[in-house]
Amino acid sequence: MALLIQYTLISSAVLILVALGGMFSERSGIINLGLEGIMVFGAMAGAMVMVLVPENWPKAAIIVCTLCAAAIAGMLSSLLIAVACINFKADQTLVGTAVNMLATAAATVIIKAFNTTRSHGSDFSAKLDYNRGYKAFIIHTSKIDFNWFEVVGLVLLVAAIVVFYKTKFALRLRACGEHPQAADSVGINVYAMRYAGVLISGFLAGIGGIIYIAAANSTWHFDYGVAGAGFLALAVMIFGQWKPERIAWSAILFAVFRSLSNVYTAIGFLHALPISGTVYNMFPYIVSLIVLAFTSQNSRAPKAEGIPYDKGAR
Repeated sequence: MALLIQYTLISSAVLILVALGGMFSERSGIINLGLEGIMVFGAMAGAMVMVLVPENWPKAAIIVCTLCAAAIAGMLSSLLIAVACINFKADQTLVGTAVNMLATAAATVIIKAFNTTRSHGSDFSAKLDYNRGYKAFIIHTSKIDFNWFEVVGLVLLVAAIVVFYKTKFALRLRACGEHPQAADSVGINVYAMRYAGVLISGFLAGIGGIIYIAAANSTWHFDYGVAGAGFLALAVMIFGQWKPERIAWSAILFAVFRSLSNVYTAIGFLHALPISGTVYNMFPYIVSLIVLAFTSQNSRAPKAEGIPYDKGAR
């Protein structure tokens, strides 16, 4: 049971951060289906930093540099979505899909080039091992191991709740996602707010990416993918009704089912059941389909999400 709690905490941290990123983007009016790709870019940047940091660096320096690299990579990749959807008014679904496809291809090429350079031509793999750097994040206790990623996830969740409910910025952001023409009429820069929403989503999804591959993945290597975690986070966001506190509870629910695939062999009655590990791996996606099938009709998405803003339209 302790192992299940450990995996649930880290998996929920990933889903919470990425789903919150999607929430801020969609609250501004931009559908961000590229969360999966942004996670890949963030994971790749963070893993490369963990590989490159010297062994004698303080743990705090490794943690800060890794998170900053992931966040910056996530924000830079989210700019692709922002420019295409806001400036060029491109179809937001297609742009997000393109970013997801680009991320996998780009990560493969970049990691192969990275490994080839570091090994002087003897390693052409697309796998990046970061075991040494990851050790800086582990917090050992007598009964269960935690890590700093969970602390970061909790801090960012609290910050998101405060920003969402207590700041003028969030009020203006939500106005741009509900009725951008009305927001513009009172002096709110809709383009700037939508850029802010997409960049926040990149920041959070980038950090979510490095948390996924460094902790939730449990294999201590990155091989250009995050196994659909970005799409699962979209389901969490919808089930959470685009509200941070509901997203948190939804993420915990989904994380429990996701964690079962890692720990079911350690839970006696689950291991005794005639169910293969593949079925446990499918659980979070099956649950997401069932939940969305029963709740999607009652979902209230921002009214202007997915609609390019035309300043001249009324």
